[in-house]
Amino acid sequence: MHQPIDYTAKLDEALERLHSEGRYRTFIDIERRRGQFPHATWMCPGGEERPITVWCGNDYLGMGQHPDVLAAMHEAIDATGAGSGGTRNISGTTVYHKRLEAELADLHGKEEALLFTSAYIANDATLSTLPKLFPGLIIYSDALNHASMIEGVRRNGGAKRIFRHNDVDHLRELLAADDPSAPKLIAFESVYSMDGDFGPIEALCDLADEFGALTYIDEVHAVGMYGPRGGGVTERDGLAHRIDIINGTLAKAYGVMGGYIAASARMCDAVRSYAPGFIFTTSLAPAVAAGAAASVAFLKRDTALRERHQTQAKILKLRLKGLGLPLIDHGSHIVPVIVGDPVHTKKLSDMLLDRYGVYVQPINFPTVPRGTERLRFTPSPVHGTQEINHLVTAMDALWSQCALNRAELSA
Repeated sequence: MHQPIDYTAKLDEALERLHSEGRYRTFIDIERRRGQFPHATWMCPGGEERPITVWCGNDYLGMGQHPDVLAAMHEAIDATGAGSGGTRNISGTTVYHKRLEAELADLHGKEEALLFTSAYIANDATLSTLPKLFPGLIIYSDALNHASMIEGVRRNGGAKRIFRHNDVDHLRELLAADDPSAPKLIAFESVYSMDGDFGPIEALCDLADEFGALTYIDEVHAVGMYGPRGGGVTERDGLAHRIDIINGTLAKAYGVMGGYIAASARMCDAVRSYAPGFIFTTSLAPAVAAGAAASVAFLKRDTALRERHQTQAKILKLRLKGLGLPLIDHGSHIVPVIVGDPVHTKKLSDMLLDRYGVYVQPINFPTVPRGTERLRFTPSPVHGTQEINHLVTAMDALWSQCALNRAELSA
């Protein structure tokens, strides 16, 4: 008779591995208060409530509390109720979903857009479906692409090639080595969220033209924040027309929830018709779609928040560099400070929260390579002088107390 498996013990072993490596993730309960972001309340385990400043949120522009967004959501929920009531093809397509898709198609200069419940699902569902549409498809994926892109490429059952991060020459070698007649797609990002560097979009588009490949870009850390109307880095650089499929999110700069792709009408129709992640998922709540549409529309015409956002990011980077902290600066809004050890990173995060009310999550392996563990700050237009001064003072004090390296990293 087989010895019964102790499943609970296996779970304990798996969790203990994370604890021993300093990689166990802890969540803190916070309560956002409308109109006060980035300030929030930390609901401590013992029942105490403490004020904190959120420095690691993805609501990059504070649109999650914008009056236009909230009004649109209230109007939609009063008009329609809570949920959509079904999948998109079974009673779950409303005027709010169509309005949002039209806003997004217009944002990127594409014929159509297709909504998903998250940008993760949009990436996974689209990339895993494309080989059904283009038999024999080879996908060339940047080594530092989002986990959702990796998962979609892995699950699609087709051929894949991984090119070194932002290495155009390596990609060229891989493309040249494959069958010229095989369908191809190059998948990459505009802003890579861990280092804050930009993809070489124009050079990748040139390669796609040369080798007859489709292009797929993830703009989740750029939509709303770059370009004259918030269309992302592809809009800023005048390259959106050269991208076949643009992936974006409604949960970061737009402050709500959901993800999408924007592409040709035929591409959207084919993905809509073949992707299980779209077909079998209940559609976004109408109130969420209404809020997102209002946010997209507002940021198309308002440039002040984008400009203020970039200014605050530059100020924070200059202040931290002035302390000699090991900061990576590629010119984007992402502010990563390298600690280099998972235990130290977690300890710094805990001390910032407990002593200073500064909330920033530690970023450890596998999100970033071992030895590059970091604190990643995401300043917003509403992180003002007072918040920046407080953060810089806290970082200076803790860096000295922990005797950490102050030699600045090169970009």
